[in-house]
Amino acid sequence: MTPAHQGPPNRRAEPAAGAGVTAFYLRVLDLLQRAGTPFLVGGGFAVERYTQIERDVHDFDIFVLPEQARAVLERFAAAGHRTRLTHRHWLGKIFDGKDHVDVIFSSGNGVVRVDQAWFDHAPHVELFGRQVRFCPIEETIWSKAFVMERERFDGADVLHLIRAGAATLDWHRLLERFGPFWRVLAAHLVLFGFVFPNERSKIPVHVMRELTSRLDEGDAEGPPVCMGTLLSRLQYRPTLARGLLDGRLVSGVMTPKEIARWTAAAKRSR
Repeated sequence: MTPAHQGPPNRRAEPAAGAGVTAFYLRVLDLLQRAGTPFLVGGGFAVERYTQIERDVHDFDIFVLPEQARAVLERFAAAGHRTRLTHRHWLGKIFDGKDHVDVIFSSGNGVVRVDQAWFDHAPHVELFGRQVRFCPIEETIWSKAFVMERERFDGADVLHLIRAGAATLDWHRLLERFGPFWRVLAAHLVLFGFVFPNERSKIPVHVMRELTSRLDEGDAEGPPVCMGTLLSRLQYRPTLARGLLDGRLVSGVMTPKEIARWTAAAKRSR
């Protein structure tokens, strides 16, 4: 096992969570483990463990393979919990009174889909006295890098994760994860150099050279498109109204029906 795959250190006993909700999280972990369901813990719990920055964690995120999401929700419904497939393209929920656990199998923009590689590179850690696996730091960075909504921007999490894990990050795999959306990673790495000017050397020279070399390419061919919808589901809608194509459709990561439902949910929450 390489250092990058060892369990990240834990400065305090557990992330902050009330006793009542912690009992709910433990029941979720126990049921998943008894069922033998492969799952990963992510979200705030993983970010805190990787960065060692204490945070007030208000939710619990479980990541599963897409083909197992419905079965997980059905299993908890059979155990007496209210469940809901909140968004068919990426998210379900398990409820216990006012508390809930998110069951995640992709991302709101349809890009960051959970696959077997998440599990192959997941570190083993202890959480609430249970042995679990966390989402790999590379996938955590990948998933958070696209969150640039008006009401939520995960860029600080991305930079803190890079700062904490730069020495052991699998940079090649991280580049592969971003694929055709590599400019999003490049933007965060440039911002890293601004936020932490004395730690720019943490970003490998070969990574920056690779990304900057790609910037020499010309404009994309084809009809006018706005890729901003992969970063925010509402803020680029005025641009789409002026005739540009939705980047989520052009790149094939979401269907028109999924986009409509995801956008409607954002309007309801405002």
